[in-house]
Amino acid sequence: MVGIILLSFTLVLIFLIFFFMRSTKEMPKNWSQFKSEIKLILLGTVALAEDILLRKYNKIELYKQPHKVALITGGNRGIGLRIVKKLIECEITVILGVRNPDEAKKTVEKYLEHHKLTGKLHYEKLDIGDMTSVKQFAEKVKEQFQQIHILINNAGVMSVPFRLTADGFESHMAINYVGHFLLTHLLMPLLRAAGTETSNARIINVSSCVHKVGEINYDDFNGIKNYYPADAYNQSKLAQVMFTRHLNIQFKLDGEHLQSHSLHPGVVNTDLFENSSTTYIPWIRKLLFKTPEQGAITVIYAAISPAIENDETTYFSNCRAASVHRFVKNSVQVEKLFRTTCDMLGIKDFFAA
Repeated sequence: MVGIILLSFTLVLIFLIFFFMRSTKEMPKNWSQFKSEIKLILLGTVALAEDILLRKYNKIELYKQPHKVALITGGNRGIGLRIVKKLIECEITVILGVRNPDEAKKTVEKYLEHHKLTGKLHYEKLDIGDMTSVKQFAEKVKEQFQQIHILINNAGVMSVPFRLTADGFESHMAINYVGHFLLTHLLMPLLRAAGTETSNARIINVSSCVHKVGEINYDDFNGIKNYYPADAYNQSKLAQVMFTRHLNIQFKLDGEHLQSHSLHPGVVNTDLFENSSTTYIPWIRKLLFKTPEQGAITVIYAAISPAIENDETTYFSNCRAASVHRFVKNSVQVEKLFRTTCDMLGIKDFFAA
């Protein structure tokens, strides 16, 4: 009798987790989509547990760095807004690449005013999913700045409906990966100019634990044949981590004063989940997920911590080195994706922008 009760309770719990923790509000339509959701739920459950168990490691000591310039994509909401706050606390000049600079300025300055912080903030228009906008943004930055010490590729989307951008890229890949790939390429001269023997310039890619269940589909890179939001998101996040690994391989070979890191900020309660079934029970997100303030910590750790100067760690979670997808460990695979992306964007020499 007890066994039957426990089994029934377990089945009900599994059903509730599946119903309320899916990446999309729509139910899976086939076995492949069902497997994708199960993988995400299992991975998300483990990530939630790690966020709780490793909470004591999720911390960073801020220090003044008034000579540095940081650039962040997004930055006017969610963890991005908290990242900007922490950079300003370090007296770092911050450039925000945002869709609507005027609205972003109102939001950010109101938030910083509440915290009684002031600092040098620059707002420029950027639609990271539009390659023309990325090029225009990079040119404006180059006109105003000679060095970028920290590049934080933060803007992103999750589980959005299928859409091809004007450049022909699926929106997850365009916004989460390809646009940031191009931006990093275009800003390479400013990053290289900022790095010194005692302080490397840093490139930070805000990824996710779900990269571990991602796959790079070279035959259907943009999901035209078989689109599922979770698969598209996972692929874009895996691409970010693979990109990070390739950058570090090349920086080491070339003896550059540059380093790159990707990271999982945690399962964070932001509007990134607006297309997921978690919107049905927002109180659970408030109860179990990290706050945006907590989610910003690992990003800042990767961006400024002296403890990881010259560190080649590809991927962090809760301010600690974490395991990665098998593709990330394979230098052939990461170079293949890198070359493929360069070809798609018409980049002949990524490191000589």
